[in-house]
Amino acid sequence: MPFIKSRNILFGALTLAFAIAAPVHAQQKSVAVTAIVEHPALDAVRDGVKQGLAEAGFEEGKNLKWQYQSAQGNTGTAAQIARKFVGDKVDVIVAIATPSAQAVVAATKSIPLVYSAVTDPVAAKLVPSMAPSGTNVTGASDALELDKQIDLIKRVAPNAKRVGMVFNPGEANSIVVLEQMREALPKHGMSLVEAAAPRSVDVGSAARSLIGKADVFYTNTDNNVVSAYEALVKVGMDAKIPLVAADVNSVSRGAVAAYGMDYRGLGVQTGKIVARILNGEKPGDIASETSSKLELHVNPGAAGKQGITLSDELVKSAAKVVQ
Repeated sequence: MPFIKSRNILFGALTLAFAIAAPVHAQQKSVAVTAIVEHPALDAVRDGVKQGLAEAGFEEGKNLKWQYQSAQGNTGTAAQIARKFVGDKVDVIVAIATPSAQAVVAATKSIPLVYSAVTDPVAAKLVPSMAPSGTNVTGASDALELDKQIDLIKRVAPNAKRVGMVFNPGEANSIVVLEQMREALPKHGMSLVEAAAPRSVDVGSAARSLIGKADVFYTNTDNNVVSAYEALVKVGMDAKIPLVAADVNSVSRGAVAAYGMDYRGLGVQTGKIVARILNGEKPGDIASETSSKLELHVNPGAAGKQGITLSDELVKSAAKVVQ
């Protein structure tokens, strides 16, 4: 009898020890993802985040509780989603695109926030600099070198002097790029002409207002514009104004060319930052990141419909040719 009693005590002690020593991954972690709107680039980021988490050992249905909500282009809805996620007391919130990230920053100073696809997180007042913030915020930016964007515009439309941009005046990342283009284009012998589109339904009419004023359209990652890209493409075809984009996903939708990042790859990069936080790192100790993996995509068919022919050299240098 004493032996049986000792064995039971030993078994109980071992069970308790295993429970205490259980790895982090055995515990359920919760990640809530919000995006300002759904379009191919942001959807690719979302899917990449999930992939990055899985590669780091966090899988939905096993040790990860995952939820996703889109604000459908409405900043008020973005704020509501942010407050809901804070109320859910999730482990990490991932905010895709500037408006959603700003909504989460306004809603919490304690729950870790990892932003993604934000062009200028400093101008958006998400972090004080790209160095570790010391706050609850870190993330991955989709900022691009504008000189390379302007070089692509010149390769697509060598005779262009006036670059047209449709933009959302309420989106911080779009304003940043607009201001940079105003300053940079004159150095290359070009000027910027602008048209505001506060809502996605305004994109077509804003683009039409630039007919006769613009020789080429340039689209950055403005979420209103990208979510209504087909309206801009129609104007480009009707008026024979070629479209050059910063988002490679826009090439399959009718842009002539784009030199930009793989947004799914940016999502994977973001997901691995989230995993570091789930494993115990503090977001304020993690520097904000950017991606250097850029690709050139071209669409010769769209070029023909928009009144130009892409050079053989440009087509041959592309990582992807959309037929």
